[in-house]
Formats: sequence, C-alpha cells, structure tokens
Amino acid sequence: MTLENLLGNIPDELRALMALGEGARVEFKTSFQKEVIETLVAFANSRGGVVFVGVDDQGHVLGAKLNSETIQNWINQCKVSTSPSLIPDVELLEIDQKTVAAFLVDEYPIKPVSAKGRYFKRVGNANHQMTSVEIADAHLKLINSSWDYHPDPTHELDTISRKKVLDFAEAVQLKADFTTILEKFELAKEGRPTLGCHLLFSANEPMLCTLEAGRFATPTVIKDSITSRDTLIEQVARIMGFIVKHTNKAYIITGNPKREERWDYPMDALREIVVNMIVHRDYQSANDSTIKIYDDRIEFFNPGRLLDDLTVEKIKAGHYKSHLRNKQIAHIFKELELIEKYGTGVKRVIEAFLAYGLPEPVFEAMQGGMAVTVFNAMQKSPEGVSGGVSGGVSGGVSGGVSGGVTAVLEYLQQNEGKSASDVAIALNAPKRSVERWLKQLRAAKKIEFRGAPKNGGYYLLKASQ
Repeated sequence: MTLENLLGNIPDELRALMALGEGARVEFKTSFQKEVIETLVAFANSRGGVVFVGVDDQGHVLGAKLNSETIQNWINQCKVSTSPSLIPDVELLEIDQKTVAAFLVDEYPIKPVSAKGRYFKRVGNANHQMTSVEIADAHLKLINSSWDYHPDPTHELDTISRKKVLDFAEAVQLKADFTTILEKFELAKEGRPTLGCHLLFSANEPMLCTLEAGRFATPTVIKDSITSRDTLIEQVARIMGFIVKHTNKAYIITGNPKREERWDYPMDALREIVVNMIVHRDYQSANDSTIKIYDDRIEFFNPGRLLDDLTVEKIKAGHYKSHLRNKQIAHIFKELELIEKYGTGVKRVIEAFLAYGLPEPVFEAMQGGMAVTVFNAMQKSPEGVSGGVSGGVSGGVSGGVSGGVTAVLEYLQQNEGKSASDVAIALNAPKRSVERWLKQLRAAKKIEFRGAPKNGGYYLLKASQ
C-alpha cells in the first residue's frame, strides 16, 4: 500500500497507515501547530506523507479539538504559510470516540516548498532543514538542469582550451569550429563558459577537480602518490595509469602460442569505478576524491551523497532511475562513449569482479560521499564483508587477518593504548567498522583492552608483537 493510493480512500486504510508508526512518510502531532506545517513541507519536498493530528509520539490517540471552522482555518494556515502554496487533503477519523485529523500531501511537483521562508526535507522519521546546496539542487531539478550547466562566474571563455574542445569534436566525429561546438553542447552561457565546460576543457588546472591517489604499504606509510588536477577527460587516463603502475600482472601459460595476461583486478571494472567517480562527484564539496592502493585491496572515496531516495541496494541491483548530479559532464562523457547507459555502472562492476573470481566489491554510502573497496586474490573469501573509506573487511581473523582488521593491527603495533575513536580518526574509517575489527582481534587474542571504559585503550598481546 502506498501513500499515493490513500488519497481519497476510506479511513480504514489511513488507520492502517497510522498503525505503522512514525517514519519517512508518517508523523504524529498532539495538536495543530507550526511543526505540522513544517512536516507537510518536508513531505512535499520528499516523497509525500501524512500528519495525524490528535496522536502522541507513541501512537496513543488523544483526539483533536475541532469546531465547524477548525479544519478550514488549519488549511488556510498551511496555504498562507507556504510558498508555493501547499493545500493538504484532510480526512477525519473517529477512533475510540475521539477525532483524529489526517493531513495528506503528495510529493509536490514544484520544489522546493518553504514554510515561512525555511525549507525542510524528510529524512527517516525527522524533518531536516535543507542546506543552500540542497535548495539550489531542487530548483535545478525543477527546470531539468544541473549546476554544471550554469555560467562560471570566475572564468572567461579565453580560459578554455580550444585544442581540447576541438579534440573532443574530432573524437565524436563532429566537424565544427570552436564557437559552434560550445553552442551545440551548451558549454557557454551568457558569454561565459559553463561550470562543466571549465572542468572539462580548461586550459589550466581546475582546482575543483583535485583527486589524490596513493600506493600504501600500510595505512600510515605511503610508497608513491599523485595529485591530479587534470581536466576531467584527461583525468581518466592519468588515474588509470597510476593504478596500472601499482597493480600486478601475471602471465599464465595456457598451451597457446601467446601467453595470457591476468591483472590483479579486472581493469575494465576499475576504469568504470574511476569514470563513475569523475562523473558523479559533488564538485561543490570541499572534500577531494581519494584512491588508496594496498597490497590486497583498493579503496575509492568520492564526495557526494546519494541523491533523493537512492540506496546502495538499489544501485547494486541496477533497478532505479538514474539521478545525475552533473548532467552536462555526464552528457559529454556519454558522447565520448566513456560511459554507456546511465545507472548501470555499479552492476557491471559487480558482475565483472564475480566473473573474474574475486569477491564482490563493497559499496557504502557515507555522510560525506560514497566509498568503494575492491579486493584482489590475496583477499580470501571476505564473509561478512563491509567497509568504509579506509577499509574494509570484517571477515574472520582465522587464517590471517586482512583488510580493515590488518589496518587496525598495524596501527596498534605503532600506537598502543589508543581507543576505538582514536583508531577510527587515524584510519579515516567509520567507528562502527573499527569497533567490529577490534572485537575480531580481541576474539583472536591478538589485542586486549586495558583501563577504564572511558579512558582506556587497546594493547597488543605478546604473541602479536
């Protein structure tokens, strides 16, 4: 049963929805107040919802005080307090001889909606005030646009490389001059390059494109690194070159005249991950993209939260409508055939790793962005794999610790007495993952906790030193 089917339906279905309790699309309020309007706005800016007035937080029916004009007055308050005006549908429910007013709104077609100049969205069972970036994104979606189509306020057209633009035209088999190409692909607006054009074709290094890649011997020892501020199309080759440099290749004798080459990872899948990072990154974020190459795994982190109601599960299944943060960048990459069908990259990556006989990559949505960890043949059957930016394997310790467990152990070998929070900060990993890895190391009798719960820390046992 969906909320969309409830509008205009019988009260019994609303009672069933109320019985589910507060959540992403249900809210309880004991009385009508400004918070009711804010919640309706949050629902309208998300996927719709219903506010039950006359019910406390635990779902107990208290009843709403009504007279002949109460409902109309409440609707008018909603109308005058919101922009664009929000007019909810109202159903009255009689429960235990008490009246409950159910205010229903669908996802609003014109977003974002504000309440007294403030914008809200629904996250879980709570209302969150929208940031300026989220408000801007909502406006851009309304006109089917994205931030990268807008004029760059700090760069002029003379900062755009003519050669890069003409090389792009040649690659897509388009015979046209510089100005025509910019017009055809909407790379210039109001006499200025678009933000996307600057990132794609700048003659100089765009600072917003910074991507850090490193080859790590341990979580704290770096053997080699690069900082790439190449324009986006060039960045693909630069980063893939660094990954290839630090990836092993074996030669397999098959009996055929030519030896078969096998890399530690399926290179096409790694390239897919790199391209997805570049295309879907939040270039308005202050954080940089990072790639960490270890002996047994590669960790990718990209700033940019999942949009709207996307989840890792939906992305992995490939059953979702692709949400593009950077429509112009994605369009140029698609013209160059650097990406194929929108929204299928993650599924192809998973299939490629499984076909290669390697563990399924770990995908994790984080507050600051998206993390992916891939494992090579050195990583044995990662049962219960889960991970984060710095890591990730929560597999058993028996048969040799690996992944995130190894990272924690190596860190404690040099930094005994640290707490779980200290380790999480040092490794740039989720605290929950670190606590899980510490628990595994304790179970394997490799470390122990000493001291009081609030100020104690972890120490290696003699067998691990």
